[in-house]
Amino acid sequence: MDKNGFYRSIPKVDILLEDERIQAASRLYDRDTVMDAIREQTEAVRELIRQCDDEERIRREIDQLIPSVVRRVEKMHTPDMRPVINGTGTILHTNLGRAPISREHMARLAEVACGYSNLEYDLEAGKRGERYSHFEKLLCKLTGAEAAMAVNNNASAVMLILSSMAKGGEVVVSRGELVEIGGKFRIPDVMEQSGAKLVEVGTTNKTHYTDYADAVTEETKAFLKVHTSNYRIVGFTESVAIDELIPLGKEYDLPIIEDLGSGVLIDLSKYGLTYEPTVQDSIRKGADVVCFSGDKLLGGPQAGIIVGKKKYIDQMKKNQLTRALRIDKFTATALELVLQEYLSEENAVSKIPVLRMITRTAEDVEKSARRFKRMLDRKELKASVTLQKCESQIGGGSLPLERIESWAVCIRPETMSVPELETAMRHLEVPIIPRTVNDTILMDVRTIDEDRMKLAADELKQIL
Repeated sequence: MDKNGFYRSIPKVDILLEDERIQAASRLYDRDTVMDAIREQTEAVRELIRQCDDEERIRREIDQLIPSVVRRVEKMHTPDMRPVINGTGTILHTNLGRAPISREHMARLAEVACGYSNLEYDLEAGKRGERYSHFEKLLCKLTGAEAAMAVNNNASAVMLILSSMAKGGEVVVSRGELVEIGGKFRIPDVMEQSGAKLVEVGTTNKTHYTDYADAVTEETKAFLKVHTSNYRIVGFTESVAIDELIPLGKEYDLPIIEDLGSGVLIDLSKYGLTYEPTVQDSIRKGADVVCFSGDKLLGGPQAGIIVGKKKYIDQMKKNQLTRALRIDKFTATALELVLQEYLSEENAVSKIPVLRMITRTAEDVEKSARRFKRMLDRKELKASVTLQKCESQIGGGSLPLERIESWAVCIRPETMSVPELETAMRHLEVPIIPRTVNDTILMDVRTIDEDRMKLAADELKQIL
């Protein structure tokens, strides 16, 4: 194999710059960017020659050098973050952005974000205001708490709470609640960063009231309950509920903090799901401070929402960490819009995408699946397209054992392998992310909006 010959056949930079396609890219984009793309792409071809013995592949890459340069330039000017079609059936898919925001809310959010807003301006008083004021009263009304605020995620909320209420002291936690919340972020590590000292009590599967009582010392600042929303321990287990801890907290004048993780404001059991403790339940039972995520079961933007006794929330608002962890105008606006829907449970279930997907009946999803199949059938794809029952999941560290009956459109291609099809779907202009089961592409329709089905059908036609 004449590798030197291949090296010599790579066009020189001045030759490439004379090509009208490259010149068009130079006029449309910055010339320095085009030069960077030429250098990077020619180096990629040289590296291929060094490592590859497939002469046909090398010739193909050299022949396609100019189109590859143009594509590289275009990619540099194309945002990497883009919408995808979620065919996985995982409603709160962390890798795909968790809770989607409704188009109605996004329109309002765009209106606020595209100009100036009263983020920290009190229009009534004509002076500086507080960014939490836009949703604090809503949270208090919905949960029964005295005060509320929000930071940029729930791990931040836990850190701020402990830094404000227990820095330099001890916080008692059950060993069975020392959760990892994803990405190797763990409650003990978050607690350490807050300046509070962890005191573990009980065992992984059993913690008793007396374990908490025996751990109290002069250094104890609080009891922390962590709801295990992303896993379940079943079998020979025992734990101490919030309302059981309240008397102990009162006896020693120690606050009870609860990290609910996912956080939910409506009783999902009435929709056929496993009961998940609501935020208002925790407040009603006597928790002094409760925190939870905004972009999980709540169905809003990423945020760590904190509700509870006013004296503790006021401490947090004055904590220097709050400045570093605070939310921006996008989050504050989106939170207010989502929380307003909860003033009517009917509105929340119908207008918040996450709740709408969770509560959809299998019969309704089947109807959508049949419509989607008809769209694909009309495209005359070179593939077998069928319907199949499947199971969706909540995801996002919420209700880990819950499975929801659903329907999927199944695609088995005739002209390529399933892995090749799955790869092609990920590289579409609007990528489609499916599940692959038994050498078949499954697209769970529960997580696909009706208006995305036509787009998905058109895109699959391009591939098949």
